[in-house]
Amino acid sequence: MKAILTVCRIELARIFSLKPAFAVLILASVVYAAFYPQPYRTEVLRDVPIAVVDLDGTDSSRALARRVDASADVAVGGVFPDQASAQRDIYARNLFGVLVIPQYFERELLHHRQSPIALYADSSYFLVYQRLSGGVASVARTMGAEVETARLIAAHVDPALAAAAADPMPLTAVTLFNPQGGYATYILPAAFVLILQQTLLIGVGLLGTYKNDALSGELAASAGPAAAVCGKLLAYLILETVIMSFYLIALPYLYSIPRLGTPLSIFTFALPFVLAVSALGMVLAGLFRDPLTVQLVSAALGIPFLFLAGFSWPTEAIPPFLHAVATLLPSTSAINGMVAVSQMGASIPDVREPFLTLWVLAAVYIAIAILLESRSRRTVFMS
Repeated sequence: MKAILTVCRIELARIFSLKPAFAVLILASVVYAAFYPQPYRTEVLRDVPIAVVDLDGTDSSRALARRVDASADVAVGGVFPDQASAQRDIYARNLFGVLVIPQYFERELLHHRQSPIALYADSSYFLVYQRLSGGVASVARTMGAEVETARLIAAHVDPALAAAAADPMPLTAVTLFNPQGGYATYILPAAFVLILQQTLLIGVGLLGTYKNDALSGELAASAGPAAAVCGKLLAYLILETVIMSFYLIALPYLYSIPRLGTPLSIFTFALPFVLAVSALGMVLAGLFRDPLTVQLVSAALGIPFLFLAGFSWPTEAIPPFLHAVATLLPSTSAINGMVAVSQMGASIPDVREPFLTLWVLAAVYIAIAILLESRSRRTVFMS
């Protein structure tokens, strides 16, 4: 135990004295926390501007345009006499869609016939398209139900029955765990876990590749391979306890992200994650043995890690082989489990599978790290 504590003390000193490791583990964590969430702070798109082409020019068509403009999702950026007149603003991306109200719109409604409207929306940006189509469709459904209700009441149908006939299955949507329906609430908790993995992975890799002969001699004299690896892991756990408290508890409060999990459950789930990532970083350092190579490999794997994690691209759409490879990455299980524990209030038994997967990964990577440490010492001794 004394040997493990000695290694832990030495490794903590190296974290703060070795500038590349300090920059990645400490400074990068602060910079990411300050700047990464900023683009997502508005949570949802509001008042996406569109053009309205009113070919009818009646009270009903103008009422539809006013309702669309009054909705939270869509704003009328201009009214044009025809579609060709709106093209310039569409191509300049000042407007993102065209709502066409056809001629005889009001007449068809008064004759109890369908009067379809057309929406041409920019689908190159999916969030914009989703807001436009959803906002206009909601207004159209509401106005259509009101027209049908008024028609039935005019035919001497009871108002309650008329309202039920026009909208027989009203939908009440309850947004669980993301009350604002925002993008930040969805993306940031998963992204925080990925950021923690990348900074810890690169930092540990750098610590393992920057050698100090005097320090190596002190380590060899004080601890064997297993004690050296365990001591380093203890140092990383101490450091990550502070950093993860900031990322997984403080930042959700700062950015108004719902958090139903208790600190105890969050830290319990985070324990095997930190061990697995730290041991994987030591494995990378033992395999590549060069600081630049570790940085390049870790940086190059950042985007694949993002897509394999299953939150920016659906897990169901990932080929089975790649999904199996993704299981070898601590972030894959950690993101699924950590979001459930921290945001949804799940207990550790509820996330048993990812929790056990992280412990298995931690055990495997720790064993490999010990083997590489033993091989490295034998090489040094023989030379």
